Order: sequence, then C-alpha cells, then structure tokens
Amino acid sequence: MTTVIAELTALDEHHEAADLITKIWHRELLEPGLIRTIAHVGGYVAGARRGGELVGVSVGFFAGDGHLHSHITGVLPGARGGLGQALKEHQRAWALARGVSAVSWTFDPLVSRNAYLNFHKLGARAAAYLPDFYGTMRDAINAGEDTDRLYVVWDLGAPARERPEWGLDGAVVLLGRDGDEPVRTSPAPRAGARLAVAMPPDVERLRELAPATAGRWRRAVREALIRSGETGHTIVDVTRDGWYVLGDET
Repeated sequence: MTTVIAELTALDEHHEAADLITKIWHRELLEPGLIRTIAHVGGYVAGARRGGELVGVSVGFFAGDGHLHSHITGVLPGARGGLGQALKEHQRAWALARGVSAVSWTFDPLVSRNAYLNFHKLGARAAAYLPDFYGTMRDAINAGEDTDRLYVVWDLGAPARERPEWGLDGAVVLLGRDGDEPVRTSPAPRAGARLAVAMPPDVERLRELAPATAGRWRRAVREALIRSGETGHTIVDVTRDGWYVLGDET
C-alpha cells in the first residue's frame, strides 16, 4: 500500500493529527487548536497516510536560535517498519528548503528502536542527558516512571547514509543484561576506552508486565550514560540489538 507524507494544513487535518496522537499515547497530548497554531505560524506539521488513513504524524516548532525542534513524532504500532525514518527524512527536506541547518528532539533512551534510528540511521548526536525531563506524565506510555530523555541534534548538512555498525568488539561493558535484567559491571569509564551500555530488550513489555524491572533499567542506564559523559565519552553508534557504543572525545 502506498504511503504519502505531506504537510497537514487544513483544520480537519489538525483534528485528525490530534486524534492520532491521542490514539498512540492513549491521552490527549496536543489539542487541535495548538497544532493548528503551530502550522499557522510556520511550524512543521506533517502526516503519513496509507490508503487515505492517517497513520503517522510529526509536529515541530522553531527554537530561539532558529533551528527546528521536533516536539512529537508518532506512528501507529501496526504501521511501523520504516515510517518513522520516512517522516524524519520529510522533516529534513522541509527544514533544508527553509534554510534550517539542524533539527533537535528528545527521546526515551530505553527505547532501542528509536535509539537505533536516531544514532545509526540518521546520524544525530547526543547533546545532553536530561533526567526526569518532563516530570510526571499521565499518558499510558510514560505514566508511573521518571521521564528521562536524551536530547539529540541532527546536523542536516551531513549526508544521509547507512553506516556500518561499530560493534562491541573490544568495548568495556559498563552495563550489560541478563535476560530482562540490567547487569552493572565494576569497571569505571576511562579515557581512551570504547564503552558499551545495554538497553532493555523490550521496555514497553517490561512497563506493562514488570514495571519494577523497567525502573531498574531506567536507573542503570541513567547512571551509565551520565558516568561515561563525565569521562568525555559520547554516543557514537547504537547496535541493532540494543547497545549504545560510546567513544572518547578527549
């Protein structure tokens, strides 16, 4: 089935976008009037349709320095499989056409498919780790846990390309996993070493079936990524099977 991605400009489309966001997150996060206002003043509001049905949406606005901040991007679970990347590529083309050189956004560092897309496929860079950034949220996805986020910036001047994975050979494992459980290791990050930090295999399942385990992952990943940043390491890649690979910037 053909997928069409385009700006959403009409009032009824903004209502559709708000309804889709509510369907994905099981709570109203953006009301139609706000989406319409963002579009009216020149922000980014786009949607993906399959067979006429809206199955993906992305909304962004301009930051104080003129770059585009992508506030929310969502795809119906049954429509995933490349659509998130397609929305980002549309966003990139839209921004470049307006002379915008960078896009930023936040994402949950426990969701490995998003981490893989953001770092490996798009080539975004980590700008900051933000513990409990949004505070308490009441939607079905984030309710009941800290809302840690990675803040990333996508340099639109860099060519879009699929990169070979760095892999974990020779990396010092700061955080591993044993089944569903995080496993902290004893080595302290050191300058010059390549580091590896695991993500949970399926954090959405854990949130539903084992929320205490999901909470342990939250704390463990937070600790590992903040510790590694203190020694000058930054995320350079994410493996397909859910590991952050960090290199030394010093």
